Amino acid sequence: QRERAGGVSSWLSSRTATNPSVTTTTMSAASSTTPKANIPLPPPILSDTPGTWAYDTMSRRVDADILQRTYEDCESDLTSPEFEHELKRFQDLRKELQNAATTKLTYLPDLPPDASAERQREYAEWKLMLSPFIDNDDTWLSAPWLVTEFYVYRRVMQALGYWDKTSKGYKYDPFIKAKRDGLQSSPGSAEAMLEKIFTLPHTKEGVALASAFALWGNKMDLSIWPADVSNQDIDVFSGVLASASENLLHDDTVMLEDHCEKLRATGGGNVDIIVDNAGFELVTDLALAHHLVESGVAKCVTFQLKSHPTFVSDALEKDLLETVEYYADLDSAAFPHCQKAGEVWKGFLEKGQWKCNEDNFWVQPFPMWDMTEPLRTDMQQRCDLAFVKGDANYRRLLGDRLWNYSDPFQDVVGCYFPCPVCALRTLKAELGCGMDADQVERAKSLDDNWLVNGRFGVVHFGTGAGK
Repeated sequence: QRERAGGVSSWLSSRTATNPSVTTTTMSAASSTTPKANIPLPPPILSDTPGTWAYDTMSRRVDADILQRTYEDCESDLTSPEFEHELKRFQDLRKELQNAATTKLTYLPDLPPDASAERQREYAEWKLMLSPFIDNDDTWLSAPWLVTEFYVYRRVMQALGYWDKTSKGYKYDPFIKAKRDGLQSSPGSAEAMLEKIFTLPHTKEGVALASAFALWGNKMDLSIWPADVSNQDIDVFSGVLASASENLLHDDTVMLEDHCEKLRATGGGNVDIIVDNAGFELVTDLALAHHLVESGVAKCVTFQLKSHPTFVSDALEKDLLETVEYYADLDSAAFPHCQKAGEVWKGFLEKGQWKCNEDNFWVQPFPMWDMTEPLRTDMQQRCDLAFVKGDANYRRLLGDRLWNYSDPFQDVVGCYFPCPVCALRTLKAELGCGMDADQVERAKSLDDNWLVNGRFGVVHFGTGAGK
């Protein structure tokens, strides 16, 4: 039995069958009139079932792998006398996660009296998200996986004193080493891709190829790229696209192409890219944005970015700007196309053709049908197309729920999203929708880990709820 889509409370209401003591209250970041999914909600993913990716993540991986590596990357800072209190809070958080099955969730510490309006709002939003599960005595494992995994990184920022101007950890990014390692290693993978970006035709095929680069990155087979890059014939890139689509479990590229053609015909639209990771993946996003502007699909591309460090590699505005500068300063003899791209990207930023927007919503576990204001209204009124990148963002599109794999993307996401939306996702979590049944069976037969290892992907397009 599946319930109609709702707000934060719907995470709880889906569990009343197994826990009758749970009561449902209306708790939503969005208005009751905000569009929701067209079909009943399935249950959310929890982290309390051994053998699942969610269980392994919250019971072991997030502490033993992720936070341990974070500690090692930051050890010289964290073990210095100046970080004594920050290290203690970080270690306390790790102890909670080491006992995740029995440690109950708690609220963030109270804000100081002089907290800014933005901090007060962000604190209130987290309290709204957490209250159903704290009231229910949920642990790190029994609350929804989406909530607890996002909360780990919010607690890391709290432990380090990220917003405390008196703390040594003020605006300290504990993941900067990992992100810079990814940035510095990216030109070797990006050089061949960026050479191709400069030659893409300003046609439907160009949009398809730029999107495929953004989805697959260096998994694209460039060895079959046509030699005559000036050839504008529609069949010239068919081999590359066919290769790129081999592991797609659903492909709405034709719908995406048609929508982009309409934007191009009107002089270009406002396109948003909801960014996931820094490093090479961010470079593929920049390459997509490059083509959208150069080909006339977009008059402006807005990058939607995280407002604080999270999920180790997720990109903030500072990471995007650093990437552009790094590429522009590369040795043009060693990486000519990367360096040229960096210069072009700097120009896009200077001319206002590229813009950056950080918002707390992108670091919170609200389902995307509960998109907070004023972000939702802005995207509804301004945005003509949004690309959603990465697995964590895709999980939020689906509310991190166990939809049938064949449930149509339009009925799950396209009907509520504030603008036309294209999700570019390689599968790295045990959920999905809008996938072709025969392709799912093929993936299962080829790979036991087909849901989580990134081998397979989807290109989904939804119309959006309308202005």
